Amino acid sequence: MRLKQIKNILASLFILSLVVACNNDDDVMTPDDMAMDDDMMMDDDMMGGDDMMGVDFSGTFDQVDFMGRPGINTTLSFDLDGQPSVKDAHNVSIPSEMVSIFQAGFENRLEQYHDVYANKLGLDPTAVNYENNILGLDITTLTTVLAADVLEVAPDLPTTYFNPGTDFDNDGRILVPDGDEVALTGRTPNDDIIDVSLILFFGGAEGNRFSGQDLDDDGMSDLPRLTSDGVGLTADISTTFPYLGNPE
Repeated sequence: MRLKQIKNILASLFILSLVVACNNDDDVMTPDDMAMDDDMMMDDDMMGGDDMMGVDFSGTFDQVDFMGRPGINTTLSFDLDGQPSVKDAHNVSIPSEMVSIFQAGFENRLEQYHDVYANKLGLDPTAVNYENNILGLDITTLTTVLAADVLEVAPDLPTTYFNPGTDFDNDGRILVPDGDEVALTGRTPNDDIIDVSLILFFGGAEGNRFSGQDLDDDGMSDLPRLTSDGVGLTADISTTFPYLGNPE
């Protein structure tokens, strides 16, 4: 009988501990607690004031990568004095300093690519140069824009890496700047970032300058295909968060 009483006492203590652990010391958040201030910001009490809900941001952090425009600092990487990797140096720079440090090197590298392709085609490198692209940008302007690895925001324009718009002047050439194209205002999951970048680099005003053309109709490409990586979109895109389907 005594053993049974001890068991009952232990069971009672266990249940009591559960009740104590589940008491209302941690108040349940009510709709009033979730109320916003007039400035549409959450109340300081809800956000934990300066503590940011208790998250500790102390310590030393290292910036390791920029992902505003993927592939730019890889494609246009060049040798920079004192830096073992321009890509790494670009990734740890702040945007306000990127143009002054990297633009000239990006421009030189892009022209060097055209020289290489000229030599492969047996042409004079001085005759094969960058041509103003589908946005009408010359090489200095383009590399200035791309050197700062950020995504601009255009509140009054669609968010897109590039949208050619329509054939505004009815000349049959949709990629030629007509004034209604939109570019570099952000990114959507459907944007083919790499192909757009390559077209800006090598496509010229028509967007297809180096697209593997067969110039003599012998069934063989006479020009390199530089305006696409040949990889299409394979992800499942949704209109609801998180927008991307499961990895394939």
